[in-house]
Amino acid sequence: MTTGSSENAGAAASPWWRRRVHEDRRPALLARARMMAAWRAGFADRDYIEVETAVLQVSPGNEAEIAGFGTDLVGPDGSTTRLYLHSSPEFACKKLLAAGEERIFTFARVFRNGERGALHHPEFTMLEWYRAGADYLDLVADCGWLVAEAARAAGATRLRFRDREADPFAPAEVMTVREAFRRHASVDLYESLGPDGAPDAAALRAAAAHAGFATAPDDSWTDVFSKLLVARVEPHLGLGRPTALIEYPACEAALARPCTHDARVAERFEYYACGVELANAFGELTDPVEQRRRFIVEMDERERLHGERYPIDEDFLAALAEMPPASGIALGVDRLVMLATGAPRIDQVMWTPVVDPSA
Repeated sequence: MTTGSSENAGAAASPWWRRRVHEDRRPALLARARMMAAWRAGFADRDYIEVETAVLQVSPGNEAEIAGFGTDLVGPDGSTTRLYLHSSPEFACKKLLAAGEERIFTFARVFRNGERGALHHPEFTMLEWYRAGADYLDLVADCGWLVAEAARAAGATRLRFRDREADPFAPAEVMTVREAFRRHASVDLYESLGPDGAPDAAALRAAAAHAGFATAPDDSWTDVFSKLLVARVEPHLGLGRPTALIEYPACEAALARPCTHDARVAERFEYYACGVELANAFGELTDPVEQRRRFIVEMDERERLHGERYPIDEDFLAALAEMPPASGIALGVDRLVMLATGAPRIDQVMWTPVVDPSA
């Protein structure tokens, strides 16, 4: 199944609610509905409970690169409290784990400011699920059945994005981040990480330059890592079959626990198909002291880059102290619908995309 006619391509002149535009989009939207029904049934078969989480939060999240939408909660006396639309239901879901739930999932509308493009939208749907007592790599198999169900619902035998394809029924290739950077960027990340995982920005800039990749003198370790990942590594991931990219550097996993075999890396993986990131998983950090330290580091970086910082949800940190060992994952529903239906843009698989005032 593919979407996108000549009229739909001219979305600026033809809003999504025009009848002919909607008729062109409708097959992908119906496939989306079938996918969500199949996923709900699959989670029920696996003894998960579907939960609903509040959108308004004390903090939109504390990762440096995620921008939130703020609003004011007005009390009966006219007083105001600053709240944010959540960028993920993660904090709320972990509070539910602390409360005693063991297997939960949610389809959450989430909000991230300053993001719009073929793969990004300011409001989108995140499927998140959490399992107490699970190893984070157990979630690779979960991604496998979700992707397969998406393909079946769309009547597709291949996932597609631009000129890239992947078999949705093939088991995922599992590769460490270190191996991926060595193979595709000719950079060994470990040479710029201390024994405790501390990043050395100058060392990574030098390694990138040696590999023929230009960086700026003031690029941080994270800046260089992200640029190399996007330009050199991601285009090679999930080709032919999905890829689970595991063992992220600890400094790139603010909410994940360190790997027991190597403090330089953390229990985090991202799941790719057709060069597109579909999901992000953690073996969840449950140490509130360490989590606070990491949030402060992230907000210091956000202040350096963007001149602002977000509050820390103290209630979330209190819940972490009560939370059992668990693993959790977030999957971008709209992106997976795109790949299963062959749609070229994320807004073509959303029932009511947000209006782009610049279009």
